[in-house]
Amino acid sequence: MRKTFVLDTNVLLHDPQALTRFEDNAVVIPIEVVEEIDRFKRDPSEKGRNARQISRLLDALREKGNLADGVPIDDASGGTLQVVFCRSETLAQLPPELKGGNGDNNILAVALEQLRSGLISDQPPVVLVTKDTNLRIKADAVGLTAQDYTTDKVDIADLYPGVCELMASAAAMEQLKGEGGLALVELPSAQGAALQANEGVTLVDQAQPNHTLLARFDAGSARLLPLQRAGKVRLGKVSARNREQTFALDLLLDPSVQLLTLVGKAGTGKTLLALAAGLHQVADEHLYERLLVTRPVISLGKEIGFLPGSLEEKMGPWMQPIIDNLDFLLGGADADEGRSPRPSGGSNRPGAQRGNRSNWTDLKGMGLLEVEAISYIRGRSIPRQFMVVDEAQNLTPHEVKTIVTRVGEGTKIVFTGDPYQIDNPYVDAESNGLTWLVERFKGQRLAGHVTLIRGERSELAELAANLL
Repeated sequence: MRKTFVLDTNVLLHDPQALTRFEDNAVVIPIEVVEEIDRFKRDPSEKGRNARQISRLLDALREKGNLADGVPIDDASGGTLQVVFCRSETLAQLPPELKGGNGDNNILAVALEQLRSGLISDQPPVVLVTKDTNLRIKADAVGLTAQDYTTDKVDIADLYPGVCELMASAAAMEQLKGEGGLALVELPSAQGAALQANEGVTLVDQAQPNHTLLARFDAGSARLLPLQRAGKVRLGKVSARNREQTFALDLLLDPSVQLLTLVGKAGTGKTLLALAAGLHQVADEHLYERLLVTRPVISLGKEIGFLPGSLEEKMGPWMQPIIDNLDFLLGGADADEGRSPRPSGGSNRPGAQRGNRSNWTDLKGMGLLEVEAISYIRGRSIPRQFMVVDEAQNLTPHEVKTIVTRVGEGTKIVFTGDPYQIDNPYVDAESNGLTWLVERFKGQRLAGHVTLIRGERSELAELAANLL
């Protein structure tokens, strides 16, 4: 049945192409939404860019007719768009608590008018689409159907894990090891299994379940291939400690996998593995010219204000987690124990609290390592680099698209993050750019993904991640 969808401002600011997502249904935009978009158009952030984009799209649709009467959005889909004013008599029919005439109440009044006119003229049912939780509650209170905009949402419970288990005979496992591959058609348990490109597979011996073998699915040849890299390379102090880390390390060390996403709770080793693999391939194997590390500049709690100094000095606090990992990998003081030295009587001298950092600064001076802000990546082209984007769960889908489209020839890009630790108020576990990227690139030959499960930072960190 054809429906009428009334869109809130936040839907269009979140996705400027939302108008085209409703197929053959009718889309109604209250004039209040156009006013709010106009107020956002000078904003230098992503919201401003989206506001300008939706304004241009609405202006282009004017060529098809009068927006007040309704125009076709897309000749192929059959959907229509109409811009509607809020009538004062409809606003007066709202409950007394909602007659303030603010933006949300005006949008609510337009949706109610569409509903009541539909009851008279047998028009299709009306749905208010908004990302504002309180407006959805108000809509329920006045008898309207309201829903969130879920087109780009990913159910976090069903997020592609990147790994699976298959039962196999001992003979099949020996064939995989001996011949360096096993056709999927020779594995009865794989029949009907929808394996994705570069998915990690654990083969379990049918007769001895404790006997397992790790492999990766090659979609081009439809074969399982044994892991070639993860078990043979030790990255300084870092090596895989569990099955998921082994799969992740194999993908990190494979240049043919140009995009990799690592998802997991705190302490699972996402950032450390990515940095270790990047340093190894830049400094030892010379597969890439530089290790480029970046992360979104979003704080955990209340902002502390502007930071003084040069760009590098301003970025220091934000990049400190990356520097801590580099200290550990490159042999800072007490790195073998994974902790900073206890200060002694001479603790005021430079480096007493953190140890000697000349290793990673030397790499930076040689041009092999770069730690920078993500804010200035638009317009760049990044060839032949190993790029790590940390805390990617704080990015929006649009920002992730912007970053990935900067990748030049010969570059490998790795996104790491924990969807359950999000500091960006405009995204959540199901709408952030990291989980969106996982689902969009699932099954692509150039991409891989692993969800890390077991924490390896410390016993306490693992317990806190599970209990808290």
